[in-house]
Order: sequence, then C-alpha cells, then structure tokens
Amino acid sequence: MDIQRQYPRIVYPLPSLVTTRRSHGPQQNGEIAGESFLMTGGGGGSTRRPATAARSRGRPSDSSEPELDARRAAAAAARRRGRGDHGPLRLMDVSPRTLAFLGLASFALMSVAFVAYTGGWWEEVEAEGAATLRTVMRSVTPLPAPKMMDLAQFQGDHKESLYWGTYRPNVYLGIRSRTPLSLIAGLMWIGLKNGQYFLRHVCQDSDELSTYGWTAHNGRDYGHQVLVDHGLFLTTSFLKEKGEGSGYGGDWAVRLDANCERSSISDAQGSTTHLFFYIADESGKSITMGSHVPSSRGPVLLASGSHDEIDDWELYLRSEDNLEIHRAGFKSTTMHNLSDLVQQAVATNAMQTGNLNLPDMTEDSSNIMIYQVSIKTPAQIDIVFLSGSASKNPTVEERISKLTGPMLSARLESKQKEFEERYDQIFNVNNKIDSKELSVGRAALSNLLGGVGYFYGQSKIALPKGFTQKNGDKYIPYWPAALYTAVPSRSFFPRGFLWDEGFHQLVIWRWDVHISMDIIGHWLDLLNSDGWIPREQILGAEALSKVPEEFVLQYPSNGNPPTLFLAIRDLASGIHAKQFSDDEAEKISTFLERAYIRLNSWFQWFNSTQSGKYEGTFYWHGRDNMTTRELNPKTLTSGLDDYPRASHPNDEERHVDLRCWMLLATNCIRSIAEFLKMDSALEKDYYKMSNQLSDFGTLNKWHLDDKIGAYFDYGNHTEKVRLRWYDVQDKDTMRQELLRETLQPPQLQLVPHVGYVSLFPFMMGAIPPESWVLEKQLDLISNTSMLWTDYGLRSLSRTSSIYMKRNTEHDPPYWRGAIWINMNYMILSALHHYSHEDGPYKGRAGELYDKLRSNLIRNIVKNYDETGFFWENFDQKNKGKGKGARSFTGWTSLLVLIMAESYPTLHR
Repeated sequence: MDIQRQYPRIVYPLPSLVTTRRSHGPQQNGEIAGESFLMTGGGGGSTRRPATAARSRGRPSDSSEPELDARRAAAAAARRRGRGDHGPLRLMDVSPRTLAFLGLASFALMSVAFVAYTGGWWEEVEAEGAATLRTVMRSVTPLPAPKMMDLAQFQGDHKESLYWGTYRPNVYLGIRSRTPLSLIAGLMWIGLKNGQYFLRHVCQDSDELSTYGWTAHNGRDYGHQVLVDHGLFLTTSFLKEKGEGSGYGGDWAVRLDANCERSSISDAQGSTTHLFFYIADESGKSITMGSHVPSSRGPVLLASGSHDEIDDWELYLRSEDNLEIHRAGFKSTTMHNLSDLVQQAVATNAMQTGNLNLPDMTEDSSNIMIYQVSIKTPAQIDIVFLSGSASKNPTVEERISKLTGPMLSARLESKQKEFEERYDQIFNVNNKIDSKELSVGRAALSNLLGGVGYFYGQSKIALPKGFTQKNGDKYIPYWPAALYTAVPSRSFFPRGFLWDEGFHQLVIWRWDVHISMDIIGHWLDLLNSDGWIPREQILGAEALSKVPEEFVLQYPSNGNPPTLFLAIRDLASGIHAKQFSDDEAEKISTFLERAYIRLNSWFQWFNSTQSGKYEGTFYWHGRDNMTTRELNPKTLTSGLDDYPRASHPNDEERHVDLRCWMLLATNCIRSIAEFLKMDSALEKDYYKMSNQLSDFGTLNKWHLDDKIGAYFDYGNHTEKVRLRWYDVQDKDTMRQELLRETLQPPQLQLVPHVGYVSLFPFMMGAIPPESWVLEKQLDLISNTSMLWTDYGLRSLSRTSSIYMKRNTEHDPPYWRGAIWINMNYMILSALHHYSHEDGPYKGRAGELYDKLRSNLIRNIVKNYDETGFFWENFDQKNKGKGKGARSFTGWTSLLVLIMAESYPTLHR
C-alpha cells in the first residue's frame, strides 16, 4: 500500500512551520505560541523553561509568571559567609609524605584549573586582594583526595554493565552510554490534537499527554513505558544484553508498539502514525546511512559506524507490519536541538510536497541520522543496536534474531516477571497493600529508576559580587565532571538536585545497592577543595536548555540539606545489622572508607560556613536582608524555600532544621569511624560533637517553646508585616508596586510558625520517648486545625500568620501549607520509631502512624489512578489533589518505602 498518498496536505500558513522560538505574548493569526510543529504545542529540545524552573525547586503550577524577586534572592545568596565557628575538626592522620603530595597536587591543580578556566580577570583581583583570588581558585578546584569513582568496585564488570541505559530522562525515550561523548538514540513522533500536528520528543507538561512513565524498570537492562497522546497509545520496551560477539557494553533493543483510538483520529489521517527514531554521535564521527526500503524477508540495516569504546556498530529495524521509511542526515556538534532539526526538515519538505515526511537527504559527514517510520496501527517495530559488530560477522544474524520478534517477546516477558518477583522479594508488601496499590508502587520505583540520567559538563560558579571576567562573564567554570543521578521530574527538573538525591537513594539502595553507591560516589566526587558541592547540577547542553540563563549560576556560599547522609547512614547501619551479603558488605566497607575524608570535608564546610553566633547553633546563610518585596525572605538553601523564618534576617538566627541535619551528619560520620576503626582523634571529635548536638537540654534551650511543645527557629522577627501596594515614581510615569510594610519593629525571639521545621527534632529521634515534649509533638501532628489532614500533614499550620500567603505579587505559596511526601515520610518514620520505644506515648504514636500511613498511600494512589501521574506535592485545601510538577518521580517515590514500612536508621 502506498501510505504516502494518504498523508493529508498542509493547509496551515506555511511560515508557522519553521517557528522555533517560544512566545509569551498574545498570539496573532497564524503565529505559534511555543515550539510547535505546525500550529501550537511544544516539542523543541531548545525550549527554555520559565524563570521559575531554576528556583530551589521551581514553581511549576505558576510557571508563566515572572520571577523578579527570585532573581534578587539568587543574587543576594552569595553575600555573607558565617562568622561563628566551632573550630575545625582535625583531619585524618596521614604521613608527612602524603600531606606534602596532596598539598603540591592541590596547588598545581588549582593553578592549572585557574589558568584553563578563566579569562584573565585575576589581574584586577590580585590588586584588590589575594584572599579573593584564593577563594575563587578554591571554589573551582577539586578536593585533593582519592576519587570515589576510581574504586575498583566501580570498574570492570560493574562499569560495563551500566554502560548503556535510558540515561536521557528529559526526553520520552532517550538512550546513551555513561561516557562524555556518547552515541545517543531516541524517539520522536507526530501527535494529533484538534486537527493540529505536534512533534513530541522532550518531556513537557504542555504536550498534555494523558500519561507517560515507566511501569517497570530495573535500573540496569530492562524497562517498559506507557505513553498516551490524545488517542495515540505507545509502549516502549528497552532490553540490554551482552552476548557472544558483542562489543563493550553489549547490545540493546527497543520495541515500539503503537495503536490508535479510531474515534479520536480524523478521516484524512486514518490510523497512520509517524514515528521518528534517531541515532547520533556526540563526538562528531560520521555515520553511514543504510537502507530505507523495508524488507519482509528480514531486518533492515538503518545505519552503521564506529565508536572508540565499542568499535564497529550497526542499527537494524525489523517489523512484520506494512511501513514506509524516510530519512535525513545532519552534521552538527550540538544535540539539544534535535527537535528543531526534524521540525525544520519536515516543514521544508511539506512546503514542497505537502506531505509529512523527511526529505531522504543527508548532509556530508552526517553524525546524526533520523528515520521516519510511517505505519498503519496497530503495529510493532523492533530496533536493534549491535556493538562490536561487522556485517560479515557470523553471529550478527543470530544476535538480531534474539533481540527481535518472538525471541524478544519471550525475553521481555521473562524480564517483566523477574522485575515483579524481585520487587515482591525486596519490599515484601503483598500482605500490607492491595493489588491496585501494588502496581502503583511498582510504577513509583520504575519511574525513579527510569529517571536516572548521566550528565557531563561544567557547572557555572558565580564570581564574587563586583567582579566579572574580561569577556563579561560573571562566572567561572567548575572542572569538567560527570554525574550519574536520579532526577526529580523528567519534564520540569531533568537534572541533579543535591537535596533531593538523599531521598532518592533511600529507595534505590534497597533495590540495588551497587547503583546507589555509584550515584552517591559521583556526587561526592563533586566536592571542591573547600568541601562544597553545587546544589543544582546543570551539566551539558541538554540540561542547560531547560534552565533560564539567570538561574544557572551556583553560589559557593550556599548550602543545601546534606540528605545523602540519610542513605549513607543506612549503609553503615546495614553492615552492623548484617543485612547485606558478604560481597555487598565488603564493597560497602570499601566505599565508606574511601568516602570518609570526603564526608569529613563536606561536614567541615557546613561547620565553618553555616554556623551561628554561638557554639552549637547553625543557620542557613544567604537570606536576603535587604529585600523590600518579600513578605518573608526565602531560604532557598534549606530546600524549604518560602517556609517562614525570621522576618528580618541577621547573624543572630538559629535554624532548628539545620541543627538536626548537622546531628545526622555527625552521627553518620561517627558511626562510620567506629565501624571502620578510623583515626581515633577524629573519631573523638565527632563523638564529642554528636553528644553536644544530641543534648536535649541544649536543644530545648535554643529552640523549644515550652507552652505548645513546638521547636522554632530564632531570630530578629515580627509578625506585624504585610504586603501592600505603593505608588512608585518611575521617571515620568507613576506605577504601582507590591512592597513589604513592617508595622512593628522586629525583636529577637522564637519564630512562632508551626510546621515541618517544628518537627525536625522529632523526625531525627532527638526527643526521649518518655519526655512530655513528645506528647506535645504528637498533639501538634494530630491537630486538624494545625497540621493533620486526611491526605497527609500540611507543611505549615493553618494557625500561622503566613499560611498560604503569597510571598510576592508573583510568588504564590509553596511550602506554606502544601503536603510534601519527603517530610511526611520522615515524620512517619519517627512515628514508627516511637511506636516501638517503651514510654507513655508508644500506643498513641502507633495509632497516628497507622492513620498517617494509610492516608498517604490512599491519596497518592488515588491521584495516580485519576491522573496517570505522580505529583510534586498535594493540595491540602482541595481534597489532596496533586499539584506542582506532574510526572514528579523523585521523592514521591518514597511511597514504595511507606508501603513496605521501611524507614531510615536515624535513631540510636
């Protein structure tokens, strides 16, 4: 059948075919409001998110509003460093030769890196002060310590087994290897909605897919994904195998199943579906185009080439269905704009022929090959990548046969069964939840694992205020680095976030401890010579394409909750409890021994830069004390963004949540030191500080409100603040601006806002089980006028003066009432802990635990069933409805552990 003859002709204004810039203004006739393929919609890989996308977590539900206030906060975040200091803990005892070597290596590395990364602005800086120069040099210099990823356990079979994967989470299906310059592959398709065509490629909410996500994924060699796009039903299956004749990393296959809902497709379109599969070489090596004529006698060679790490390779397509193939080849050094290349190629061809197909032309030395496969649904297509192959190799035909057709079907069925059995074995939830909840739990785990990505590039580190490079840049590059990490959301946050990653790893280490250590190791290798890790990792062109330029810079004075200690503490405790195999325990021990010096440096950074005015106190540095627009200056570094703190920031502040994170860190490092019998002097320092931070009397002295039993921050604060409109003279015009008005002078006091921060000592198990304070904490949790809802605990009490208040005109509430799963999980963990501790409140803690656990599971499952997505947070005012970023597959996946009743070992 000549499918091409049935393609509808283009009847829309032709100029709109090549529009690729997003417009936020009113649309005129024939204009595009986005990176649409023909009329409207998004698909271009170069789409930049609204400004909110790079705030501490972003504001997805209000992403169209300008965020001028966030820019001020970001600029102010680097102003101050801490004055107080507890005195640095001693480093591990090492030999003089080692110290000398590390010192020389550090100096040499700093010098080389500085010369390589800067544009010569240091000449001006030197004149103003060598201290500034040294600070900037250190901020972009790696910690002079053995790298985590150089450990033997991350080499050999382990490294090769993880070489290929679905490591491009920002696209609906994207495959790459864990190497800086990889072969990459992916899927696009043309969707149809309301008579208009849309190119799908990059995950984005504006595509309005009914659902997309992994229903099964083991993090290594198998995944199954379902996508529903306005009547088009797609499933993608990924399988990887290492067989005889395979090159490094093995072979992989993708199965695409397509079906259409007839009633939703126009008569002209029929059931024809246009899929695009591409392969590209980031290194720029040319790719040889194969045949584009489908063969009923066997597989079609689409492309072939050579790569340094896998030698020769070949890409094949096989299908038993009637199909037509068109193709195009491009030469390009950038890969983040592949959507644009396809849009423009199809659009240009459509202007000439009126048909939706690629032009069957290739540029010289093309390193990007794109294949359009037009099919009548239902249809099934198998695509096979063979590494280390050669067309005359006798094993090629056998390898293709194993990864296509009936043999692939059998392998996929087997892998699905293995996944389900492993899930049941690890999480053991069959007697705790029903079958519907079981499938949602599997999807939560799969989306987390399917959202693991590999990134490579250089973070951009902000220069000190007042300095710029000669070329005008206000940043200096970090060293080139790789990051293997889970991402919070494939559509809105497809990159690494430090404070999210600790929660991700609570799930992942239970599923695959080797993958978890690999991820944590990559993060720890990002420590600079001061012991600081950039909190948001925007590495490579694809990641950068999702973040507005003004939010890319990272500030070396800004911290982020060190949540990796949650997972690391579990690993150390797991060895004590003998819950790992001998091989796992040996590798974990080696990992912890190597990590020790890095964890110590990380802790030292917090201890010296985030300390308070008095010993044993801490606060998140970087709050804007000059703002006139914010109702309550945000604390982005805490991860809790707009959660209310002291109204007028200064160095008198004490933040109870940071104190608790420091307690977790000291206990974790102390536990590692004890287990590994590390340097006794350093161990004694951590033992002493752990005891100081655990002291219940001191905690209560600094942070407890005796009347209601809540823990509060302390600082220069007044409740008498509000936002009001002011008339502001702007040259010759008068405009209105919403500014803060302080009706009563602030004074040093506890900050009386009950919410998640008030429960941090409870979350960390720092309250003795017999204490009256524990009873008061349970009262706060169970009070429906404060935190309790039928869907989970609110982030801020209804009694707070800032409950659900906007922070600026364009800054709606975020952590001011919404239900967040990571904090609910931590509170649930504490309830579980206290329900097993002897004391007068054991029974009540158990009752609240059962109710909260049931509420959380029911609400997350209900939202997933109704919407097809996991959500960033949940609306406590609207029956627990999911809101924020959808397809939020990060810490909402803690649902798996809530179902399994598996909690971190925080409590001694």
